[in-house]
Amino acid sequence: MSKKFRIIGLAMIVALAVVLAACGGGNEESSDSSNSGSEGDSGSSSGVELGEKELTMPYVAWAGAIARTHLIAQVLEEAGYEVETPQVEAGPMWSSVADGSADITASAWLPTTHQSYWKKYKDSVESINTIIDKAPLALTVPSYMKDINSVEDLKGNKELGEATDWKIIGIDPGAGIMQNTQKALKEYGLDKWTLTQSSGSAMLSQLQKKMEDEEKIVVPLWKPHWAFAKMDLKMLKDPKGIYGGDGDHIDIVVNKGLKDKAPAAYQILKQYTADYKQLNALMGKIHDGADPAEVASKYLEEHPDKVDKWLKGVK
Repeated sequence: MSKKFRIIGLAMIVALAVVLAACGGGNEESSDSSNSGSEGDSGSSSGVELGEKELTMPYVAWAGAIARTHLIAQVLEEAGYEVETPQVEAGPMWSSVADGSADITASAWLPTTHQSYWKKYKDSVESINTIIDKAPLALTVPSYMKDINSVEDLKGNKELGEATDWKIIGIDPGAGIMQNTQKALKEYGLDKWTLTQSSGSAMLSQLQKKMEDEEKIVVPLWKPHWAFAKMDLKMLKDPKGIYGGDGDHIDIVVNKGLKDKAPAAYQILKQYTADYKQLNALMGKIHDGADPAEVASKYLEEHPDKVDKWLKGVK
């Protein structure tokens, strides 16, 4: 009888062990499932946080800056930001990014053209990405002006001076290239010449009009710019290097607080890329009358691989 009970007791112990093992296995599986879900949530939400979503990105009314700014703004908006893009002159552009009333500009020409602004605001701003490594600036003339190949050819050139009223047709007065040209007038002894102030669009309008009649004209210009694709132009040699020698580079400059304020925007801007082909395509369409925002939107639709690259690692 006792043997019978021992067998029954043993059977009960085995059964209890099976039940406990099953319960333990269930808890372990539940734990694994819970951990897996946690890792999944972590994976799906990983990436750099947006931070503050409202950003301001001022730009100057130059062909490349217009195209580039609208494109970058829409990339940031793809990530979830709201971006204002006020058009201003160079001085307010730099000062607003420096004092934090704006956050970003993709219109910084360094080290020469915007040298004075960089020296003034360098403690409050940060250059985080060179997006165009060669951006030459120079006095520019139509190619049919065959005897004019250097800034030095303007000095005392009575025929050219009388044909142009001794005027170099400039753009907005705050532009760095205008400051360079004023310096060039002194350095090259162009005492009879004056630099007029207008706007980029007004200068280009005069340039096109003069070229239609093959008249003489001198303007300050830069690359990249759609004008070199639409018109037969040549940049004048600058032996003294007033305009930066081999040329400036174009940088994205931000307020030093941007990385903490909007970490994802900071990362996107560091990952952004550009080249002459991209800018020429954008600038040409804008010059032909297309809305800059629509041109940017179309470009992003046609280049999803670039968008993915620029947004990589962003939450």
